[in-house]
Amino acid sequence: MLRLNDLSKVYATGDRALTEVSLTVEPGQVVGLIGPSGAGKSTLIRCINRLVEPTSGQIYLGDMEITGLSRGALRQARRRIGMIFQEYALVERLTVMENVLSGRLGYVGFWRSFFRKFPPDAVENAYRLLDRVGLSDHVNKRADALSGGQRQRVGIARALEQDPDLLLIDEPTASLDPKTSRQIMRLIVEICDERGLPAIINIHDVALAQQFVRRVIGLQAGRVVFDGSPEDLTADVLTTIYGEEDWSATIRKADEDADDVDGEHHGSASIDRERLAGLT
Repeated sequence: MLRLNDLSKVYATGDRALTEVSLTVEPGQVVGLIGPSGAGKSTLIRCINRLVEPTSGQIYLGDMEITGLSRGALRQARRRIGMIFQEYALVERLTVMENVLSGRLGYVGFWRSFFRKFPPDAVENAYRLLDRVGLSDHVNKRADALSGGQRQRVGIARALEQDPDLLLIDEPTASLDPKTSRQIMRLIVEICDERGLPAIINIHDVALAQQFVRRVIGLQAGRVVFDGSPEDLTADVLTTIYGEEDWSATIRKADEDADDVDGEHHGSASIDRERLAGLT
């Protein structure tokens, strides 16, 4: 469980990015974080794992207060927080498998990671995760040979390879086409449900949030101005969050895809394990 108490962030310039944000995210709950550019969405996500240092307030992951940790303890705590990025943050010259195994870098020693020698159980888990995200046929491909949707699937598998207690997801569909965006959102929500993982997704697409998450938090100028179900995102609420606009085309539930399978998802295939010995 994630809990924020009166979290605020004021930059050295005097700009206030967050003001007394308090919320709780229960195990398995996926929260869509919406709001205009500059509302504080990315700052909030980055404050949670202290990539940005909060000015005041407390952050708890389970019983651990993240805001009170020393640098060494924070490095250990970050192993429990998986990040999924808009621009994927993959190492382009490495293979899909090697990128997924980079999720274990916080657990292995320097030389083992340098020579990419990972424990057998980590490699086996990576194979299982790649099967789960639909990339069994792409284990040995370089990351720069993948499509955007495939890269995002690698990012999801890499985050899960950490065995995290929380997922922080920053605009995972911003660079994807509409169908792939829906498939990625569906995959994230299903995995969180399967694993009981709490997650916060910074997302600009209100209709996509309405379709896939059960709770939406709206930020405006660093303050929470809405916290409720997608069905409660009325025109008045969206005006409060974003400003005056005709919201009639936005307030809707997008239809489910009839076909969940696209050209990027090849299902459960037999996995080539020839590289297993070289990674252990």
